[in-house]
Amino acid sequence: MSDTLNLINQYLDTLFAYGPFWVYLVIFLACLIENLFPPFPGDTFILAGGGLVAMERLNLMATIAVVIVGGMISVMILYHFGRTRGRSYFLKKDFKFLPAADILKVESKFARWGALILIFSRFVVGIRAGLAVIAGIGQYRPEKMLLFSAISYVLFTGLVMYIAVKLVENYERIEQLFRTYNTIAWPIVIAVVLLYVIAGIVKQRKQT
Repeated sequence: MSDTLNLINQYLDTLFAYGPFWVYLVIFLACLIENLFPPFPGDTFILAGGGLVAMERLNLMATIAVVIVGGMISVMILYHFGRTRGRSYFLKKDFKFLPAADILKVESKFARWGALILIFSRFVVGIRAGLAVIAGIGQYRPEKMLLFSAISYVLFTGLVMYIAVKLVENYERIEQLFRTYNTIAWPIVIAVVLLYVIAGIVKQRKQT
């Protein structure tokens, strides 16, 4: 993460020669691309933006706004795809790893736990984009999707900005915090996905 963050900081610093507008635009595009093309390092751009806010080179509210708007656009694009195309596609294909019966279960789970899942979705590395698609497949109500995803973005972005602003002089501590977070989160995400796929295959074989 250190090399990536240093590279992004240098890139954003170069853009300042053309004015802060371009820096805001890059952060916006990074947050837009992150969900559409994972594993693009959108969080690193947010962290870099927070550091620039701490150094009073960017406005706090403007930075938070571009992060949230960029991220929410991509989240709603994925949700729209899942809602309009994904459900019929997966029901028709009836994949072993995501059978039609499980899609119906997803609908009931999101009806019950959707708010909680989406509010914490931004904090779960690796499956954020997938949750947006799943919410669409599960026909979760669009106004609730928008509301709870926005809350998640506000909480996560606020936390990252707070860390960056308060600890900008202690760069290594921030870096270690994110490295530890990613180190712990990714193996858990991979293990959960693998277990789900294996369970789906085993279930399918028992039925045949």
